[in-house]
Amino acid sequence: MAVADGVQLSSLQYSSRQGWSGPFPEWDSEQTLVVAFGASELVDHAGPLEELKKAFPNSVRIGCSTSGEIFGTTINDGSISVAICRFDDVQLRHSASKVGSSDGSRAAGRAVAEPLMAPGLRAIFVLSDGLHVNGSDLLAGINEVVGPDVTVTGGLAGDAQRFKRTWVLLDDGPVAGVVSAVGFYGAALRIGHGARGGWDIFGPERTVTKSKANVVYEIDGQPALALYKSYLGERAAGLPGTALLFPLSLRASSEDEKFLVRTILAINEEDQSMTFAGNLPEGSLVQLMRANFDRLIDGAHEAATLTRSGEDVAPQLALAVSCVGRRIALGQRTEEEVEAAFDPLPKDAQMIGFYSYGEISPFGTGRCDLHNQTMCITTLAEAA
Repeated sequence: MAVADGVQLSSLQYSSRQGWSGPFPEWDSEQTLVVAFGASELVDHAGPLEELKKAFPNSVRIGCSTSGEIFGTTINDGSISVAICRFDDVQLRHSASKVGSSDGSRAAGRAVAEPLMAPGLRAIFVLSDGLHVNGSDLLAGINEVVGPDVTVTGGLAGDAQRFKRTWVLLDDGPVAGVVSAVGFYGAALRIGHGARGGWDIFGPERTVTKSKANVVYEIDGQPALALYKSYLGERAAGLPGTALLFPLSLRASSEDEKFLVRTILAINEEDQSMTFAGNLPEGSLVQLMRANFDRLIDGAHEAATLTRSGEDVAPQLALAVSCVGRRIALGQRTEEEVEAAFDPLPKDAQMIGFYSYGEISPFGTGRCDLHNQTMCITTLAEAA
């Protein structure tokens, strides 16, 4: 627990074996933020989340299911990581929108952003269903409403490596098929953000010549899947699972210095297409990537370092969102990534987070982007 200049910050952990790691602080208020990242099975056993609601009925509560919960420098499964932050001058506002299918993602983005548009809006943290939402379209909708001067970060809910069900926390409890967001208002807010991958690029850069949203049919005029398999060699037999180790680098044109990462979710042998966790427009440039363990860990460190581009204000809450594909790639070294992300943060910082099905953050500055296979960190603090 940390207190400075009226800001109060605490982080707690829940496990079915030990219960809560400590008592809830009596900080319930309209200026209190409660963030909870937990296992997907909590949709069937929501008791601990109900306890949070009873302890903080007037607070702004946001959370989602995960592919692993981050608590400090540890990673857990089947648990809940919670942060409670009571602000002094920063105001909060919550918004949520239903999304029945990926076709409604853009409209859901607009619907969740519009209620947050008010004087003094500085930042938005958004959490989305991870299975029924097209993340690229969701952010396109948000960006249609929110200007580049508002920092938008967050992530898509996870379900370990099962990809069967995800949830987002609402007043009614954990719910599928929704997008939830909290807006932060006031000049006292200090927000930092950073996003880095750390994958190695190899092979020539090629052009997407036929695609529809997040499904790619042809690259350089060749069947996309056949071309991809030619690079994987023997590993192609393990598709689509092995695709997590070989994502694609994406940029809009040869003049664009912004490189995003796109992960393959599914393949179709019949039409030789590949479905990605984000859109790949026709004419965009792609290049194959592969895991470099040390660079992935260094990327997490760089993401956290980027959050410290301004003044350090304590205490500071860090929200880390990393991709399930990075966890799979790093294996037993995954906790090194979390330790690397925690290391550059200010001394009194507290960090929670989750492994996701998609990460949301500006690439550098300006509008938010959808990332895959990337560590994204958001820091929140309040100036005196």
